[in-house]
Amino acid sequence: MAFSRALRVLVVLPMYGGSLPIGRSCAAALTGLGHAVEVFEAPSFYGAFSALRDLRVTSDRLEYLENSFLQVISQAVCAKAETFGPDLVLALAQAPLSRQALKRLRRDGVATAMWFVEDFRLFTYWEAFAPYYDVFAVIQKEPFPEKLAAVGQPNACYLPLAADPAVHRPLELSPVERRLYGARVSFMGAGYANRRLAFAQLLDYGLAIFGSDWDGDATLAPRVRLDGRRVGTDEAVRIFNAADVNLNLHSSVSVERLVTGGDFVNPRTFELAMCGAFQLVDRRSLMPELFGEDELAQFGDMEELKERLGYFLAHPEARAVYAARARARALKEHTYARRMETLLDFVAARLPGWPRGGRDGEALSGLPEGMREEVAALLRELSLPPDVSFDDLIWAVRARQGVLSPLETSLLFLDEWRKQYGR
Repeated sequence: MAFSRALRVLVVLPMYGGSLPIGRSCAAALTGLGHAVEVFEAPSFYGAFSALRDLRVTSDRLEYLENSFLQVISQAVCAKAETFGPDLVLALAQAPLSRQALKRLRRDGVATAMWFVEDFRLFTYWEAFAPYYDVFAVIQKEPFPEKLAAVGQPNACYLPLAADPAVHRPLELSPVERRLYGARVSFMGAGYANRRLAFAQLLDYGLAIFGSDWDGDATLAPRVRLDGRRVGTDEAVRIFNAADVNLNLHSSVSVERLVTGGDFVNPRTFELAMCGAFQLVDRRSLMPELFGEDELAQFGDMEELKERLGYFLAHPEARAVYAARARARALKEHTYARRMETLLDFVAARLPGWPRGGRDGEALSGLPEGMREEVAALLRELSLPPDVSFDDLIWAVRARQGVLSPLETSLLFLDEWRKQYGR
């Protein structure tokens, strides 16, 4: 739906983990859609939080200190919300928002949403927090929504993961990058139990492994690149682009089935597709509505994986066809901008009267005639709509990095004058 004005959205990042880059992509997508976005940078607190474990105190005291620290961060989120005045607080999985903070935001009339981008069966903390959010977006279907309703959260929104075309894109790699990241068969991710056992069967295919948590495995150790360190987003994109075949085996802590056939689709599926990189991915029950069998090459067990791996290594033209189709589908349907549009529409449908009334006047209407054309150009530069409020324009200007332009300085002066002397 089209909103009558630009929204203010406070995106609360986790301190660390896989949902951190997803949160940054959400913030970028919301900004690109013309909304005023502020990001709560929880990673800034991670160093101090980690230092608590170096105190050498008993486990019960450490737990008390960690909980107290998280309460302080939660209060910082509330303070940020009071200052920014958001229409929506969007928290990513593992974001440091306590139940007390969520109660306070609800009391203050601030709508909240969580995008729970984790497996509800493995990470069960949702049971304690879900009822305190106004909307709970998830990457799995039934029985998760039913379980959410049972604990008091009726507003469950199925929201699969996505990719960012500004980040996940085809790249021309240098010869040095090809040597560093190139491989016939590549995997980028953590060393879960099922992956360790599965990849031990693929040593004859030129396998290279990137990512952390692979230590202690003598069989795979020679295949682990970059000393087994964590790989950032930019480097991951280079790894994706450098491989002939990218393996994408969803994680499992169980080794009963190496190819689990589960439901949710991981972020790597969308990111590889958006990069135009060929991937072999295990079949998932929710995959058919996201990608077709002619867009992503899929496998259901280890024997089919080996068979298809051998075929595609020998047929680069077939890989190119799949990769092009997957990228076209991802660009059309699986961007974070599309996901944020879906989420905002869901919030509006489930929360009557949201968003509340507009803010003070449009930015252009209250300006001197000579400034309007310059400000209109600035709005385009900031990706803000022409009808954005003056308050939101000032917020966007204050959030920018670097030296202020003469126009921005004038706007800030005008804002201070307005506060001092009225309109």
